[in-house]
Amino acid sequence: MTRFIHDQFAKDYLEELLKPYGEVQGSSRVAGEVREIDVLFSPLTKQSTNLETLGLLGRFAATAAIFEPFRNAASKEEICDCLLKLLEVRGGLQRQANRNKTSIPELELPKLWILTPTASTTLLSGFGATQKVEWLPGVHFIAEYLRTAIVAIHQLPRTQETLWLRILGRGTVQKQAIDELEALSSNHPFRRATLELLYNLRQNLQVNQNSEEDDRELIMRLQPLYQQDREQAVQQGEQRLIIRLLNRRLGEIDSSTNERVQGLSIEQLEALGEALLDFSAFSDLEAWLNQQIQ
Repeated sequence: MTRFIHDQFAKDYLEELLKPYGEVQGSSRVAGEVREIDVLFSPLTKQSTNLETLGLLGRFAATAAIFEPFRNAASKEEICDCLLKLLEVRGGLQRQANRNKTSIPELELPKLWILTPTASTTLLSGFGATQKVEWLPGVHFIAEYLRTAIVAIHQLPRTQETLWLRILGRGTVQKQAIDELEALSSNHPFRRATLELLYNLRQNLQVNQNSEEDDRELIMRLQPLYQQDREQAVQQGEQRLIIRLLNRRLGEIDSSTNERVQGLSIEQLEALGEALLDFSAFSDLEAWLNQQIQ
């Protein structure tokens, strides 16, 4: 059960990160025996935003791509199933090209990126997977014409470039990535959306009765971060309300006073909410704020 929860998180997460850069189709069905592609991505012809923001994931998304993320280490059978999906998609593109009497541009042929938390030497050698000098460690390519790589997330270097992939790791790798996510600037374009998806994952795992140890540790790691975010949201809501009331009662307050109000704790904001009923002039607010410093 928890595997499906993580699978849905991975699909939602990849879709959220990739949608500014192209068309994303989640759980796309392919011909033949019913199979579903986790994430099928087609990049925009002209990018209005910088793919480098996504680091290594952005490099994967520079061309048409199929993403198949796994919560547990992908088995040889699962990798073969991913290859079947890739070949069926390519077959569909080829049939369409034949009908139109055209050829398929190289950039429209999707590459398959299999994202697995770990990958054994035996598994990699069984598929003839090798690393390329121009790519980071952990990205293992199989036969060239198959346009496929097995990405062993635990082997990726711990750098900003790999952060968005390591979020999909397990255990220590994932927890370290969450630490790095937390440390990002609050205005980073993907920080807030990723945290919200992680909080949703946390909630889904909490209601599951058969959580694994990894899942319980993930819940514990996210709990203080979730609590901190919710307290901050409450505080910001209080600030907006108090400032609106002050403006209505005393007229537009200046920017420096505005900043002083924003620096108050939740308890102080609540006290100010009660005190402002007795304010008749701006000097009353100034006196009250000066009292809080003492």
